[in-house]
Amino acid sequence: MNDIAAQTVKVMLVDDHAVVRRGIRAYFEVLDDIDVVEEASDGQDALNKLGTMAAYDSLPDVVLLDLMMPRMDGAVATERIIGSHSGVRVVVLTSFGEMPRVHAALAAGASGYLLKSAGPDEVAAAIRAAARDEVFLDPAVARRLTQEMVAPPTGLSALTDREKVVLRLVATGQSNKAIAKELVISERTARTHVSNVLRKLQLNSRTQAALVAVREGLVPPQK
Repeated sequence: MNDIAAQTVKVMLVDDHAVVRRGIRAYFEVLDDIDVVEEASDGQDALNKLGTMAAYDSLPDVVLLDLMMPRMDGAVATERIIGSHSGVRVVVLTSFGEMPRVHAALAAGASGYLLKSAGPDEVAAAIRAAARDEVFLDPAVARRLTQEMVAPPTGLSALTDREKVVLRLVATGQSNKAIAKELVISERTARTHVSNVLRKLQLNSRTQAALVAVREGLVPPQK
């Protein structure tokens, strides 16, 4: 972004490795349009600091976070950040490119997904895209998502790890409200997960989903 008049994007860095945060901050310091305003060591720390920042009306525009962190992982943190602070965008920067992790992050509301092998320019581009309410994906991740669209997986392999958990809970007769409480997510997110499970398995009802779960050995048959 070469437009000098462009508004500065305020960023929070969230990673449990201080050296990673330090490296990213050092790069952003040479850019005129990106300003690191806060750091956090994990998802819970990020939520705590965002709560304080919200009280002073000083929230960042974008949170750049890792997925694998202690106390609270990035996917859960992403959902809670967006749920609590609707104007904040989240970009994931991680070493893990497995598709279930990608799906979980995007389902949680992430505006970007980058691998730590990405160059500094890509990270900056993802931050800027998120600030514009756009989605930016690592090229390798985007290719795999495209391949899934062309030749989507079938059966249980089509489900993310979270959706398999949801399927198990559906099979035990749990309501969306109960699923939300069990997984510490919003009821709306639980409803979305259930809908995605039914769509991916090409089913029409929760009863059919329960039968599939039993057939596949996810839960024991009801006596």
